[in-house]
Amino acid sequence: MTAVLRLDAVRERVEALVPDLAGRLGNAGDFANLVERNQLPQVTPAGYVVPGGLRGLAADAATGLFRQHFQEIVSVVLVCRVAGDPLHARAIDAATPLVRATLEAVLGWAPDDAIGVFELVQAELVGAKDSALVFQIDFALNDQLRITVS
Repeated sequence: MTAVLRLDAVRERVEALVPDLAGRLGNAGDFANLVERNQLPQVTPAGYVVPGGLRGLAADAATGLFRQHFQEIVSVVLVCRVAGDPLHARAIDAATPLVRATLEAVLGWAPDDAIGVFELVQAELVGAKDSALVFQIDFALNDQLRITVS
């Protein structure tokens, strides 16, 4: 069985290819702490790589073997703040290059042990607070489980 969440690989890839997020990319625990305290990061842009779950696809079984295709969902949450922009008009313009750079860093790429490559599931604005916008980008990596059944 080879189902591995590849959060670290995505985080390393984004940090390497998106200079604005170098040293500013946290994990699910960091993001959970912000949500729990109802806060946003002090320094932006910032991002968080969090698990989005696994989605099962077609399965088949033969004598001694079970195989199922699945998608591993990895989400990248981006926070962009533009001071003095309570209506967020400039924040959207400021966030667009960061969103695009993040998409370009992940789409079409895969860690060496993967069968498929990362594809875009969706990207959307999920919140706005204190002159900051919060975008969530969901990526899916097609992969496969193989289990020997005795």
